[in-house]
Amino acid sequence: MRALASPTEAARVARLAEDLGYDSLWVADHVVVPSPRVPPSPMEPTEALLDPVVSLTFFAAHTSRIKLATGVLVLPQRNPLILAKQLASVDVLSGGRLVAGVAAGYLEPELRAVGVPLERRGARTDEHLAAMRSLWHDASPTFSGEFVQFSGVDAFPRPVQNPVPVVVGGHSRLALRRAARFGDGWFGYLLGLRAAREHLAELASVVAEVGRSLPLEITVTPSRRLDPDSVGEYGGMGVNRLVVAPMPGWSVAEIEEFVRANAPERIGAACS
Repeated sequence: MRALASPTEAARVARLAEDLGYDSLWVADHVVVPSPRVPPSPMEPTEALLDPVVSLTFFAAHTSRIKLATGVLVLPQRNPLILAKQLASVDVLSGGRLVAGVAAGYLEPELRAVGVPLERRGARTDEHLAAMRSLWHDASPTFSGEFVQFSGVDAFPRPVQNPVPVVVGGHSRLALRRAARFGDGWFGYLLGLRAAREHLAELASVVAEVGRSLPLEITVTPSRRLDPDSVGEYGGMGVNRLVVAPMPGWSVAEIEEFVRANAPERIGAACS
């Protein structure tokens, strides 16, 4: 977002969100997007979108309590060892505030441009996540898969959090299954009440299918304006966190007003 590509303004909005009691700051990920824009690209190619790891490092330096989340990293197009090091560094520098949001991606031109085929991106995502967790948490990291292989190496410092919370994004049944099998949470983007209810019903089905016993933390970006009634409806269906998203093209003043209007206390959303 162009308005938040300025360091002064980005820091001001981050501190405002923290002061107003927001749970977390979420940053998106696209290395490149189609130019000219073609469906299903979510943004114009001229829209400013900073690198998510760099952004979270910056936010870590300008905040002290708020969680710092990727929402979400396109995991198959990134080297998992390099990304594991980068995210561990964010967790260390922020004092253990990282939430690692990941997904398999869907923009074929973007994946192709970085040398990753669209086919089998799901399998690549699963391997990358497992490899990163080995580097983060295993005493002797090692991994041998179709896309990632390493042994006899290590990476310090380890993240502060053990385990690092991983949120899996995506609306397909395969994405829901990935969340149920490998995630600590699931992230649904731009979902109204009916769509959220439908996806959560399918997620419950998938959770039962894979035999998961631990609860999943549910994060949703709503597609509608929030008020105490709608927040209560999302909460009643099992949503743990609502991530509000300003519109592209807004000025910093408009974004700041949006952040104030959606403050947790104002819309009846309790933050733990």
